[in-house]
Amino acid sequence: MNDQQYEKVKSADGFIAALDQSGGSTPKALKLYGLDESSYSNEDEMFDRIHEMRSRIITSTAFGGDRILGAILFEMTMERQIEGQGSAEYLWERKQVVPFLKVDKGLADEADGTQLMKPIPNLDELCQRAVGHGVFGTKMRSVIKVANEAGVEANVAQQFEFGKQILGHGLVPIIEPEVDIKSPSKAEAEAQLKARILAELEGVAEGQVIMLKLTLPEQDDFYSELVAHPKVLRVVALSGGYTREEANARLARNHGVIASFSRALTEGLTAQQSDAEFDAALDAAIGSIFEASRT
Repeated sequence: MNDQQYEKVKSADGFIAALDQSGGSTPKALKLYGLDESSYSNEDEMFDRIHEMRSRIITSTAFGGDRILGAILFEMTMERQIEGQGSAEYLWERKQVVPFLKVDKGLADEADGTQLMKPIPNLDELCQRAVGHGVFGTKMRSVIKVANEAGVEANVAQQFEFGKQILGHGLVPIIEPEVDIKSPSKAEAEAQLKARILAELEGVAEGQVIMLKLTLPEQDDFYSELVAHPKVLRVVALSGGYTREEANARLARNHGVIASFSRALTEGLTAQQSDAEFDAALDAAIGSIFEASRT
């Protein structure tokens, strides 16, 4: 593990940019970016367009390690290049932004009010490749739809099971059991989630740490015990469908939690903007998320 990266993630001001849209979420991300289905004719071209968008963000003068701690990459992005250099290597060596890799294969069907992750059969091989590219950690997402003890327990148990496998490769896993912001029992689900995470943290070996990526809670500072926990390197928050303004406002009220926004980061960026317009819009977005992450 890179000590410089570890210290940066642990204690520096800033936030994590989630640039890891996968096959399912890419068409929507491209549409918001001003590119509809007519701008690509197959999946390969679709991924070319999203890589161009991500490269434009990462190479922008607004994007740098002074305000951005890390960036989460999609597997295909890790294997591609930015300005002739591997994407993960470019992030750290050129921008001083710590690279993370999304490792999950998407969501299984809902059961007990939760969507677990699909199996990740090649997780060991994926982790080995990530280490080869200088990646610091991973991210994997599952979703809790409603408060349900059995569902929440299964969700968190699966996250930590994969997390321990990832820790075995010297990578720091970002565990993301997202609570749906539209859940009719959101606060209750968050209470169940916190209890399960605290229980699972007992099983993390001494000297090892994980990260948590959580939905912004209904009760401010609800996750303060997790922020202070010795086995939690950092707690980051997803925007989860909130507008950037709403996500930033909620984030600022949760002390010690930093952003890991995807859609809220790219809100207002379009392919049609000139580079100057694009950089200015990205700079404003990064500035507002950075400030909300400093509380």
